[in-house]
Amino acid sequence: MKRRFDLGMTLIEVLIAVTLVSLLSVGMLFAIRAGLTAMDASSRRLGANRRSSTAQRVLEQQVAGFLPVLARCGSSPMGGGEALSPFFQGTPGVMRFVTRYSLQGASRGMPQIVELFVIPAAESQGVRLVVNEIPYTGPAGAGFLCAPGPDPETGAETPRFAPPRPSPQSFVLADKLRYCRFVYLESVEPEPERWLPLWRRADRWPRAIRIEMAPVEADLTRIPPMTFTGLIRPDRQPKEPYALY
Repeated sequence: MKRRFDLGMTLIEVLIAVTLVSLLSVGMLFAIRAGLTAMDASSRRLGANRRSSTAQRVLEQQVAGFLPVLARCGSSPMGGGEALSPFFQGTPGVMRFVTRYSLQGASRGMPQIVELFVIPAAESQGVRLVVNEIPYTGPAGAGFLCAPGPDPETGAETPRFAPPRPSPQSFVLADKLRYCRFVYLESVEPEPERWLPLWRRADRWPRAIRIEMAPVEADLTRIPPMTFTGLIRPDRQPKEPYALY
């Protein structure tokens, strides 16, 4: 009579099985890690593209909501101040004006004084475009941001503005830019239109505003910060009265 032996696994077979399971676990771990890395990179690209699109939309809405208001430059807490002047600052690195659009309330918010200006970016990676918003409370309130003075080249009386300052409430519209500058379109018939790096005229508003910018490094997988051009359509000239409400 033959003896029956229980079937089993040898130690070598157990070691082979454990090794195969370990290799499969390591492979799955690397696959999951690669997937998470790709997902994180895609999320960063989508976030950068969303910020770029948002910056363009914000600039469009701010310029579209341009208000041709005046300021009593040199206002003091005791009242008074100088004569009314057009509230607009246009230099290569700073632009100030009043708009109906605000970052908090969009087109339904209160009128805001917008300060667009260029500052150095973090870690010396180019420059960044920053915006401040200050509630517009009327000609006297806006007058705290400017003072009357002669233009250094023409000698004409013109508003003089203090440099804007970034704060924790400042919003970064574009970062890591190789350059960023503002130019202004002068349109006076019958003279030909021309783009100016500095706006000096107090008798009219610019016909359009252009913000020229380019990234420090080109990345084909992301939407780059693009040059923005917006038309200004005021229905009043600087010296004509204008009511907000």
